[in-house]
Parts: sequence; structure tokens; C-alpha cells
Amino acid sequence: MFRVNVRDHVMIAHSLQGEVFGPAQRLHGATYVVDATFAGERLDTDGIVVDIGRASEEVRSVLADLNYRNLDDDPGLGNTTTEALAQLVADRLADRVHAGALGEAARDLATITVTLHESHVAWASYERAL
Repeated sequence: MFRVNVRDHVMIAHSLQGEVFGPAQRLHGATYVVDATFAGERLDTDGIVVDIGRASEEVRSVLADLNYRNLDDDPGLGNTTTEALAQLVADRLADRVHAGALGEAARDLATITVTLHESHVAWASYERAL
């Protein structure tokens, strides 16, 4: 399996619902380092699994919709745990792959994995098939 990873970051505010979250139930900020990994079984005729430049642009665009926002203001997002946000970003990237935004090479991708790093010691990922 070939993999291409691109990295960006996003700054959000949110609160988490449920006693399990303790003090994180209060409004707080988070800055996530975001890794998006695009994986495919084969390379295209240009020798790539996905164009790194296009992948970087699409990740940046998806994150721009969340950046500097209080996610509590959008009730449609639900409980914005790190895991749930990783899934949200992966699903939005998958929509862009299907729409052709990452080019023809990306149409043969097998999976997208999005990892949100909360800190240097904690992170969560979501992997989805395409």
C-alpha cells in the first residue's frame, strides 16, 4: 500500500457533553495538528498515489471551515470529540475525492486516515474506505 501524508493545523473552541469529560465540559480551545494520509494500492501513470499539492490544498480548505470557530455554535456537529472531528474531516475529504477535487490519481485511493494530534502525547484517528 502506498501512502501520502500531508499536515496542517486547526484552532477551534468547543465544549464536550457528558460527565466523562470532566472539566472539558466547559468551553475551551484546542489546536490540533492534523495529518491526512491518502493510501492506494497502486501508483498512477505519473508515479503518484495522489498529488501532494492538491491534497494539501483540500486539507487546508476543509480545515478552514472549522478554523477559529466555536464548534458549539453548530448543533449539527454533535459532540465534537477528537475522534468525531477526525471522522468529520475524513468524510469531507472523501467527498472532495469523489467530486474530483484531488485529480484523477485520487480516484483509485483505497483509504483516507485523518489523525488529530491534541498534543505530543495524545491523538485520535479515523480511517475510512473510499
